[in-house]
Amino acid sequence: MEMINMKYVVASTVYSLLGIVILLICFVIIEKITPENLWKELIEKQNVAIAVVAAAIILAIAIIISSAIHG
Repeated sequence: MEMINMKYVVASTVYSLLGIVILLICFVIIEKITPENLWKELIEKQNVAIAVVAAAIILAIAIIISSAIHG
């Protein structure tokens, strides 16, 4: 019984890491296609409007990734 539970833990961990990697790759792609440097705007200039838009994009991509992984 314990091995069956461990299989689900390993699968969940692998899928979580895969989702995080895909999300980071998508963020880098979005960073490249936008006219401004998102990271510079977020960290140095503390632009709240861009932070909200970036958060919305990341949430949307995360929902798509989770739906694709979940099935």
